[in-house]
Amino acid sequence: MPAPHHRIATENRLLAADMFASLTPQQWATPSLCEGWTVREVAGHLLAPLESDFSWPTVIGVLVRYRGNVDKYVDDETRKRSARPTEQIVAQLRERSGEELTVPFTGDGGPMADSAIHLRDAARPLGLDVSPDLDAWRATLDFLVSKPATRGFVTRKRLAGLRLVATDQDWSWGAGEEVRGPSEAVAMAVAGRPVALDDLAGEGVQVLRGRLSA
Repeated sequence: MPAPHHRIATENRLLAADMFASLTPQQWATPSLCEGWTVREVAGHLLAPLESDFSWPTVIGVLVRYRGNVDKYVDDETRKRSARPTEQIVAQLRERSGEELTVPFTGDGGPMADSAIHLRDAARPLGLDVSPDLDAWRATLDFLVSKPATRGFVTRKRLAGLRLVATDQDWSWGAGEEVRGPSEAVAMAVAGRPVALDDLAGEGVQVLRGRLSA
């Protein structure tokens, strides 16, 4: 049986593939919540790790080739995939949705959280309510407040002195000024998407807003 993170990631990728398959060319060209990427690039980004080799020799080779600039590597791989025909991106995302990824530094939680967050990076600007279920958001929130998430997802200082509370399920974390709202909005804000702050309440929202804009 696949581990829960793998199962959730698979479900999220299939959900994303169904959404991408329904989009018009104009929707594919819509700017996403990821700076510099359209919805097309987000689709390519979801596909890229499913076709990548995460063995340590390969990872070290990438770090050397890109002189430690992981963001540049990710952008290059994303744009390479997103240049493919729309139908091919969707078909390959579906075909490879069940890949059980365990990547260096973040384990299997990173790809799982990526699949949830990037689905909404594409869906939110399109005004679509396509979203992972509450169990998936719980797993994503658990990952985002964990130590592995500080390796590429959430900076160490972002959540200091804050208490996060999901209002649509029994989940909370931390102590301090409260940030509360739907699980999706909490996760998206924690992951660095300021647009989600408008769906949240509590004294900690302005603190988090300031940290995301710094």
